[in-house]
Amino acid sequence: MESRWLDASELRIGLGCMRLSTDEARDEMLALDTIAAAAAAGVTVFDTAHAYGRDDGELGHNERLLARAVRRCGAEPSARIVTKGGMARSGGGWIPDGRAKAILADCEASLVALDGLEIDLYLIHAPDPRTPWRTALRALARVREEGLARRVGVCNVNRRQLDEALGLAPVAAVQVALNPFDERALRGGVVERCTDAGIAVIAHSPLGGPRRAARLARSRALADVAGALGVTPAEVALAWLLGLSPGLVAIPGARRPETVRSAVAAASLRLDAEQRAAIGRAFGLVAPDRPRRARTAAGADVLVVMGIPGAGKSRIAEEHVTRGYLRLNRDERGGSLRDVAGALDEALATGVRRVVLDNTYLTRAARSHVVEAAGRHGAAARCVWLDTPPAQAQINIVERLLDRHGSLPEPARLRELARREPGLLTPTSQMRTVRELEPPSDDEGFASVEQRPFARAPRPTESVAGVFLAAAALHREGWEDALGEARADAPHLVFDWNPDGDRAALDVATRRLAAVVSGPLEGALCPHAAGPPRCWCRPPLPGLVLAFGRAHSVDPSRSVLVGTRPAHRSLATALDARYVQLT
Repeated sequence: MESRWLDASELRIGLGCMRLSTDEARDEMLALDTIAAAAAAGVTVFDTAHAYGRDDGELGHNERLLARAVRRCGAEPSARIVTKGGMARSGGGWIPDGRAKAILADCEASLVALDGLEIDLYLIHAPDPRTPWRTALRALARVREEGLARRVGVCNVNRRQLDEALGLAPVAAVQVALNPFDERALRGGVVERCTDAGIAVIAHSPLGGPRRAARLARSRALADVAGALGVTPAEVALAWLLGLSPGLVAIPGARRPETVRSAVAAASLRLDAEQRAAIGRAFGLVAPDRPRRARTAAGADVLVVMGIPGAGKSRIAEEHVTRGYLRLNRDERGGSLRDVAGALDEALATGVRRVVLDNTYLTRAARSHVVEAAGRHGAAARCVWLDTPPAQAQINIVERLLDRHGSLPEPARLRELARREPGLLTPTSQMRTVRELEPPSDDEGFASVEQRPFARAPRPTESVAGVFLAAAALHREGWEDALGEARADAPHLVFDWNPDGDRAALDVATRRLAAVVSGPLEGALCPHAAGPPRCWCRPPLPGLVLAFGRAHSVDPSRSVLVGTRPAHRSLATALDARYVQLT
C-alpha cells in the first residue's frame, strides 16, 4: 500500500538534520553543503525539530539552519519540512512536554524559525508521562485545524498510543526508531498498523545511531551482501530497512555530502529474499535454522502470564508448576526476555509440552518473541492478563517488601534493594511500567487472551479493625465524631508527610488522639522530598499504613481512614477502608 504522505515517485530517503546542530564539533558551512547535496540528489524530506540545538539557549537553531540551507540551494519548491514540538531542553536534557500550550507554542516558534517555509508535517516529539496523551493529541489536531502545518503525526509511540492517536488526530505519519538493532516498532505492530492504514513510517536512527555504527560496519552478513553488490554495508542496511514496508521513509543523520549521496544510492538497491533473510538472521530478526529433533511439542500449552509488577503473576505461575508446568522466569534465570524465549524454544524442541512464563511482558514487542518461539513448534500460546489496578499492585509490592525486610527502607536503600532483588521496585519504576503497558490482544498471535480482574485474598481471620488518621484531620473540627463506632481500644495510627522531616505537628496530633483512645497508638511520618516519589511511605502510597497494620494485625478493609485531601481518599480506596473526609 502506498503512503498517503509521499507518492510512489518520491525518494524514500530523507535527511535527519539533528546532529548538524547538536554535535559539539558542528560545522555550519559543512552542514549547508550537506543539505544542498541532499537536495541535489533528490531528497525532499528534511527532518528537524524546535528542540534541536545544544541546549535550551539554542531552541530553533536547527530549523533556522535548515531554512537558510534550503533557500541557499533553491530547494524551497520541493522541500518537505518535518519538524517536531513538545520537547523541553532544561539543562541540556530532553524532557517531553505534552501540555497543549507547549505544543502550540512550539509550533508557532517553529514557523518563526523556519522564516516563512511551510511545515509539511508537524509531529509530537514523544509522549509525556506527566500529561494525558489525549491532551497532547487534541493540541496536535488544533495545529492541523488552524493551518499551522499541512499535516500532523506522532513520534516514538507504541501500538496502544498510536491507536489512541488515530482516534483523536488526523495522523499522516509516525516516526519511530527502526534499524537492525531496534525492531520494537516491527514487533510491536506499529509498522503493520501504519501500513494497513496507509500512514507513512519515518524511521529515525536507521543505521542504529553513532554508537552502533562500528557494529554495523563489522557485520559479516552486511559485508557479504555489500561485496556481492559493490556497495557499502550501510547502503545494504538502508535497503533492507526500506524493504520492510512500501510506506517507510528512512532519515539517516548524514553530516557530509558524500554520506548523504551514499544514503540516497541505497534507495535503488534491491535485495533478494535470501539476502534479506541472511541479514535478518544476523541481527536476530529471523530465527536461525535449527536441526529437526525426534520429539515434537505440537499441541503443547504455552501460558504467558502478564501484568504490571505486583499484579500477582508469581502466584499463578506457582499454581501451574504444581500441575507439571515448566516455569521460565527471567528473575530466576537472569538474562533478557529474548533469552527466556530462547529457553522456551529449547524446551519445546526437546518435547516439553507445558510451559508457563510469568515475566513482565509490558509490550507487544516483548511478547512477540514468545509467540514466535511457540509457533515454530506448533504450540499454542495462551495469554492470561492480570488486570490489576496500579494501586493494588503497589500494595502487593509493599507487602513483599515488608515480608522480606520487615520495615520500609529509606530511598537510597530502596534503590539498592530494587537493583538486586527481583520483585522489589521503587514507586517511579512501578509507575513507569504502568505507562508502558500495552494490553494484549488476539491479533498478536495468541490462541486466546483471558483477562482476569483483580480480587484480593481475604486477610487472616484474626485480623482486627483499626483507625488511620491523617495528622491534619486532628486539627479540624469534628475529628472525634469522625471516629464513629471505632473501638477506643483498637489500634490507631496517625500519619503525616512533611518534606522537612519536622515531627512537631505529628506529635501534637498524636497527643490529641491519645486523650480519647486506649489501644495501641503510633505516629508515622514520611519525611521525604516532594517530586516523583522515592519511597513507599508518602500518601497515597500505602507504606505507612501497611507497616502499622502488619505490626498490629490490622485488616485495612475493616478499618476507617480519616483524611482531609484527595490523596487520603485515594489511599482509603486502595485499602478498601471506609473513608471519612474532614474539611
